[in-house]
Amino acid sequence: MESYSRRWFLGVGGATLLTAGLTACGSGDSDENDMDAVEDGTLTAFVWGDDAARIQEQAIQRFNESAAAKRTGATIKLQRIPGSDYTAKLRTAMGSPSAPDLFFNWGGGSIKAYVDEDRIIDLHDIIESTPELKNGFLPSVIQSGALDGRPYGIPMRGMQPVLMFFNKKVFAEAGIEPPTTWGQMLDVNRRLQARGVTPYALGGADTWTELMWVEYLVDRIAGPEVFRAIQSGDPAGWGDPAVLRAAEEIRKLVDGQAFGKGFGSVQYNNGDASGRLAAGKAAMHLMGSWEYSTQLGKYEDFARKNLGWFAFPAYEGGAGDIKNVVGNPSNYWSVSSRTENRDAVIAFLKTCASEEYAKALVANGDIPTTSNAAVLLENSPNPEFATFQYELVEAAPAFTLSWDQAVKPNWSAPMLTEIDKLFQGRSTPKEFVDALKGLK
Repeated sequence: MESYSRRWFLGVGGATLLTAGLTACGSGDSDENDMDAVEDGTLTAFVWGDDAARIQEQAIQRFNESAAAKRTGATIKLQRIPGSDYTAKLRTAMGSPSAPDLFFNWGGGSIKAYVDEDRIIDLHDIIESTPELKNGFLPSVIQSGALDGRPYGIPMRGMQPVLMFFNKKVFAEAGIEPPTTWGQMLDVNRRLQARGVTPYALGGADTWTELMWVEYLVDRIAGPEVFRAIQSGDPAGWGDPAVLRAAEEIRKLVDGQAFGKGFGSVQYNNGDASGRLAAGKAAMHLMGSWEYSTQLGKYEDFARKNLGWFAFPAYEGGAGDIKNVVGNPSNYWSVSSRTENRDAVIAFLKTCASEEYAKALVANGDIPTTSNAAVLLENSPNPEFATFQYELVEAAPAFTLSWDQAVKPNWSAPMLTEIDKLFQGRSTPKEFVDALKGLK
């Protein structure tokens, strides 16, 4: 499913990036794509080889024909690597003398090992001294891909925030409006259940869908600082009272059947959860912005007439700002410390902040993370939805990267397992917290 593949390359897939072995990958690449075949003086760039890579391919072609390429004496050769091979090939290449000068990644935990090994460049000073980079992107997106506040990547694809989608027809029939506080949301739940409608669709068979609830609740209860402490690698951060409070709220939702019965067997990947929203069996669905394209592809009439969206509500008494966002801020270009032509690399990275590049993303159905993108969104497939997302992220004090991607790679799978146990009633909130504190 296309919607799932987008979630995978932006988020979950990156969790395996640094756990892949150092063995050589498959032999599906042609000789022209072999790094050893790159001519002297040519820079190399690795990119995830999906359909969207054509945007990067076109950008590199423009750069190679530009005055900046002539001035810096370099051109760039793009290597589109199939998704099934990407993690292994990148890890192998980064451990060799022939590391790519630039490479696609997910930011956060996906690059931590490279940062620890000094294999990629801290871009803070470069960004600060380069107006096109410093002023060219939404600050929350730059910081989302950072580690310990230091940016190691430049955004190169669109944003995908997590939103609350809702069925307008169901809301109108129940006489309710999108809630803006947690208390209002609980009241909406009761009113929907009284009408025989499940408040939330949830594809609990795919654990990453449950993670979104934990991410937003912790943020709304305590702000982004709690997760930043966790992301730094200190397991004691899981012991913050906000994590326990979030787990308790989730158990109340589950026990109150806010997700309905049997949500653990409902899948997102096969369209079950989205179908429940479209059919009016569920009133809301917490999901990444790719849900719009999923609905448009499967239930076009519903998507065009009755699909709505709103920001995750505020938590009364919580420290988190309702304007904070979680999800997939972007994908990033990072720069190998082995590159021999930093001027050329920086010149290319500057093009990622250009209007021409942003227009190409918009035409592809993406929402650019550049500061100049707002005026371009009228040309997107759905200007209203595109503008909502952009303004949401533009105003966000913090945009937290999906936890399964942001934490240390060896934490991701056990963390998801513990979240699923909490949702499925196989652990209590306290047991949930204790298990996470025990991560090594």
